[in-house]
Amino acid sequence: MKLFTSESVTEGHSDKVCDQISDGVLDAILAQDPHARVACESIVTTGMALVMGEISTNAYADIPKIVRDTLQRIGYDDAVGGMDYRTCAILTSIDEQSADIAQGVNQAFEYAGDAADMTGAGDQGMMFGYACDETPELMPAALVYSHKLTRQLTQVRKDGTFGWLRPDGKAQVTVQYDKNGNITRCPAIVLSAHHTENISTDALRKALREAVIDPVIPVGWLDNDTKFYINPTGRFVVGGPQGDSGLTGRKLIVDTYGGAARHGGGAFSGKDPTKVDRSAAYMMRHIAKNIVAAGLARRCELEVAYAIGVSTPVSVLVDTFGTGIVSDDKITAAINQLFDLRPAKIIEYLDLRRPIYAQTAAYGHFGRHDLDLPWEKTHRADELKELLA
Repeated sequence: MKLFTSESVTEGHSDKVCDQISDGVLDAILAQDPHARVACESIVTTGMALVMGEISTNAYADIPKIVRDTLQRIGYDDAVGGMDYRTCAILTSIDEQSADIAQGVNQAFEYAGDAADMTGAGDQGMMFGYACDETPELMPAALVYSHKLTRQLTQVRKDGTFGWLRPDGKAQVTVQYDKNGNITRCPAIVLSAHHTENISTDALRKALREAVIDPVIPVGWLDNDTKFYINPTGRFVVGGPQGDSGLTGRKLIVDTYGGAARHGGGAFSGKDPTKVDRSAAYMMRHIAKNIVAAGLARRCELEVAYAIGVSTPVSVLVDTFGTGIVSDDKITAAINQLFDLRPAKIIEYLDLRRPIYAQTAAYGHFGRHDLDLPWEKTHRADELKELLA
């Protein structure tokens, strides 16, 4: 028996608010200047937002408007709840990208004639991608259902089903595997919902069990021994930026694979695609997903590493955890044959110089059937299968 747990947070969670603001700024700039350099971070606390970072562009972004529009869309419209989009203070501190970093991105140190070699990685670091066959999304089940719970929690707030809900919230799902790696049940579910004063704990727990948990979690996974922790402390009246200050890039595991795969440590939100923290992580997900979609492995994790200013990766690693029908070395060779992992080529292949990022800033960057994301496409699966199977 094996237990595994993942969590998700709603779009009203303080850190996710910041991710959405930062990616909102990025999208607004890329819509005007696809080649802009953007590294934008945000902080929120009670009644205040700070947007800061390094941006090099001739485009104009109305940052205070982006902040207020984001807060309004999420539902922060009441100072009593800790943040009112109409009256909150907004501070900005924006500089240009460092010339030292820019020279490495603009012209890779190893340039030898190929135009793609002129775009070096925006930083050193390692990025991971992952896919598995546990769900139709080819994502870990505990994370998929954690995201579904937080989305459902937001839905019943925004559609008026429960007027006492506020934007902040979290979910956590534990799944149990048998010896063959199949999910047999759900031993525990945690759901924490931000709410107004005028709802009792008992009424809240009953309502959220019936309207959020029961419609989402597969019936066969729930049994008499499943433990439900719904607002386990009893009250969650003080939440959002009032209860916990937020910062861009602080929910990395929620953004990626829920802890089922490793993480390189680099955040996504607020970064233009020359930052390999973002673009290379998307590419690794794309390749891993195609490998699993091709039936070449039940689980696949990829690592790629870069040096700042250098276009070709320092290393590429494949791990199928013993589930591959061919060796990991053969899969690595196929990746190197079929995919160009230089940053300029990744940007071109995935068409990343577009304002597509704010929509990814809550409920995960991967496994999103609700969005048309280029890194989620599996059109290379047949090609990989033909080469390796």
